[in-house]
This record gives sequence, C-alpha cells and structure tokens, in this order.
Amino acid sequence: MVPNKAGTLTVHAEVDLTDPVDHIGPEIVASLSSLMWTGLVCVLFSASRERSIIERGLLSFHDVTCIRFVRRTNQRDYLSIQSDSGCYSYVGRRGYSQTLSLDRQGCLYHSTVQHELLHALGFNHEQCRSDRDQHIRVLWQNIHTTSQLTEYLTFSNKLLTHNSNSSVSHPLCFPRYAFSGNNRPTMEPIPNANVEFGTASQMSKNDIDRVNRLYKC
Repeated sequence: MVPNKAGTLTVHAEVDLTDPVDHIGPEIVASLSSLMWTGLVCVLFSASRERSIIERGLLSFHDVTCIRFVRRTNQRDYLSIQSDSGCYSYVGRRGYSQTLSLDRQGCLYHSTVQHELLHALGFNHEQCRSDRDQHIRVLWQNIHTTSQLTEYLTFSNKLLTHNSNSSVSHPLCFPRYAFSGNNRPTMEPIPNANVEFGTASQMSKNDIDRVNRLYKC
C-alpha cells in the first residue's frame, strides 16, 4: 500500500500482509523461513509500455543485493506483476502464483515498485513494527474513523523487525498525513516532530543493509 500524491491513502482490498484479500489488518508472522525466497525470485508480467519502469525497479535490487529477479518459465512459486486495482503485495513468499499489483493509474513510480518488491521480499510497513512507538507518535485523534484503517496502524509485538532499526526515511514508511480524516497529521517522528518522513524516492543504504542481512548476502 502506498500513498497517493495528495499525501492521503487510497485503500483498496490491498494485501500488504500475508492475509486474505478482503482484510488489511496486521498479521502475526510465525515463521521467518516460510516467508523467504531462495534469493532467486521468479517474476511474470506482460509486455507493456510500463515495462521499463518495472524492470528498473527489479534491477535496482541486483545492483546492491544478492536478490535476483528472473523471468518465470515453469517454476511453481513466482510473483505475478499485474495492473490491478491499487498498489499492493503480500509480505514475503506465499507459494504458487502471488499477485503484486502496480496499477498503471498511479503506481508506476520507481519508489512504488521498490516499495511493493520490499513487501514481497518479507518487509512490512514501519508503522506496524513492534518498536514503532519509540520512533513514531501516532496521532489517533486525527485518523479517519474507518475501523479497518485504525486496525491497520495497530502493531503486534510478534511482528518481525528483522533485527533492524526503524527508519522514517524507509520507502515503507507512510507519510505524515496518511489515513487523515481531518487534514491534520496522523503521525510525527520522535524526538523531532519536524523531521520530514514518508517521502523516500528510493531505497536507502539502511534498506539495502536490511535486505542483505535478511538474505545473508
């Protein structure tokens, strides 16, 4: 799930978690190994005018990690990259055909492609980390009253942090006004509330280190 240009979030039946498609609440991850790929990730997507943007996102991992995205032939487990309704991905490997949606009406940006690929590799939103409240203050009074959105920002102590530090500059960090119901901020960083966040245009060194640590590159 990614923000739209207005800084708010358009919520579809998105699957940023290993969860049924009609639910967007946080999920307890029980087994790290079951979510990981081998390091070789097979992908399938049809040729289109947006192909170069998607390929640029895939290749950006090749340059700085040991992850390799390859075209699927007959492999059982693979990412099926489609232009569905919204921008979304399961977190980690699900097995068999696994949809990663990059809607051509708003998702085809380099940072968004990296965002969803990071989900597919096993990384969750920063706001769902169990140590979130040490780094981000959630302003619950400004969040839209839709119960699913409130639930989505609720974390579990069992959500994986991959033994990494939280980062407000991470591509998986929502912007300041995400889920706002009154045009006021819903989150602010700690300790300096004025620090910009949720505007990453690409992976940082910290993001790259997380991928390499998780996959033992």
